[in-house]
Amino acid sequence: MSTSPEYATFHFHALHHADQPLLLPNAWDVISAVALAGAGYAAVGTTSLGVAAAHGYPDGRALAEARDATLALALRLNGRLSCPYTVDVEGGFGGDAGQVGDLAAELAEAGAAGLNLEDGLPGGGGLQDPVRQAELLSAVKERAPGLFLNARIDTHWLTDSPPPLSATLARAESYLEAGADGIFVPGVIADEEVSALVAGIPAPLNILFAPGRHTVSRLADLGVRRISTGSLLFRTALQATLTAADAIRTGQRPTDAAGAGGEVLGYEEVQRLVGEEE
Repeated sequence: MSTSPEYATFHFHALHHADQPLLLPNAWDVISAVALAGAGYAAVGTTSLGVAAAHGYPDGRALAEARDATLALALRLNGRLSCPYTVDVEGGFGGDAGQVGDLAAELAEAGAAGLNLEDGLPGGGGLQDPVRQAELLSAVKERAPGLFLNARIDTHWLTDSPPPLSATLARAESYLEAGADGIFVPGVIADEEVSALVAGIPAPLNILFAPGRHTVSRLADLGVRRISTGSLLFRTALQATLTAADAIRTGQRPTDAAGAGGEVLGYEEVQRLVGEEE
C-alpha cells in the first residue's frame, strides 16, 4: 500500500465502508503500533489511556502533558507504518474550538488519517453540551477536512444509568451535521441496542469490543462498521508484565504463567521492528 498521506486518508475512509468491519487495534507507543501494523492489521489507532499512562499521567483529565505526548506519538508514527493510523485526543484536551482545530491540523500534518473526539467531560464530569461539541467537531473539519472524524458519544460509557437511546441518536444527528464521518458509542453491549444504533445512524458505527460479550463476527452481522479495542491491549500487556515478573519471583516459567504459550518476541525481532540493526 502507498504510504502517502493522501492515499492513507482515502484508504482509511474506505475501510469504514468495506464488506467487513474495520477491526482497529489501539496502540500506546511506537513499538506497539509498528508491531500491530506489521501483524497485518488494516489500520491502527491510539488509546488515550495507554498513551497517558505510559507517560505517567491519568487519562481523561484534559492535561496539556497528555496532549503533548499524544501529538509526539503521532509525529513519531509518521512514515513508520504500512497502514493508516488514527489518533484518540480525549475531548480535545480542554481546548476551545480554535485550539482543537489547531490540534487536528497538526495531526493531519503529522500523517494521521483520522481523529477520535469524545463528548465526555474531563474527570468523568458528565457530558459536553452538544452544541459546544458540535462547534469542536466543525472546527476539526474546517482545519483538517481530510481526517476521518470519529465522534465519540459517552452516553453509555462508565455509567450504570445510561439515558434512552434517543438521546444518543440526537447527539449523533447533531455531530454528523457538524461534519463527523462516523459515530463511536462505547459501553453499548446488547445486540438490540447495537442494532438500533446501526438503524438510526446514517454513518459508520464504531463499537468498543467487550471481551466475553462481543465477537467480531456477531458485530459484523449487526452492521457495525468499526470495532475498537480501546485500552484493552495496553491493559492486557500490563497485566502480562506483572504476571511474568511474579512468575520469575516464584520460580515459574514466566511465559507459561502469562499464557504466552512459551513464545516471547526475541531481542532481535524487537530491534528489527523499530528499525535498529544492532
